[in-house]
Amino acid sequence: MLTFPFEPFPTLTTARLTLRQLQPADAPDLLVLRADPAVMQFIPRPLAQSVAEVEEHIALVNARTAQGKSVNWALARRDTNQVVGTIGYVDLLPEHFRAEVGYLLHPACQGQGLMQEALAAVLDYGFEQLHLHSVAAIIDPLNEASARLLERNGFVQEGHFRENEFYNGRFLDAVHYSLLEGRRPR
Repeated sequence: MLTFPFEPFPTLTTARLTLRQLQPADAPDLLVLRADPAVMQFIPRPLAQSVAEVEEHIALVNARTAQGKSVNWALARRDTNQVVGTIGYVDLLPEHFRAEVGYLLHPACQGQGLMQEALAAVLDYGFEQLHLHSVAAIIDPLNEASARLLERNGFVQEGHFRENEFYNGRFLDAVHYSLLEGRRPR
C-alpha cells in the first residue's frame, strides 16, 4: 500500500504557474472563485459566503493533506502570485494506487491553457512521485471544457451515471473518467 507523506509540501512549477500549498492569505482570492456561480456551476458545493468560511475551507484542505487523505494546490500566477484556481488529488486511495483529481479555474483565465499546464504537472507528480497506477476524474456531463481537457490528457470515459447524486433539491448525473499509468499522450 502506498503512503503519502506531504512534508514538506510539494511545490510544482509550470511555465506560467506555481502550484503551492493554499495559505490563509489566499482566502480573498479563493473566495472570488468559490463564490462565483460561473466557476461553481459544475461543482455541487454551496457558494462560499465569506473570507472566514474560505479560511476554514483552507484549514480543512491542509489538514486532509497532513493526514495523507488528499493534496490540493493553489494555482498561483508566477508573475503576480495571484491565486487563479486550484487543482489537486481530492481523494487519495492508497490501497488501490489511485487518486481522484479535481480542479477549478477563474473564468478570465479559461481558454489560455493554464489548466492544461497544471494538470500535466499534477499527473506527472502523481505517477512519478506518488507511484499511482490510475487517476480518476468525475465531472458534470454538461462540462464540455473539462471533458475536452481530460480527453486531451488521455483520460477515458468509464461511465455516465444517471441521477446518482442528490444536491440542492435535484438529482445530478456524473461522468466518470480514468487514466492509467503509462497511457498519457506525450
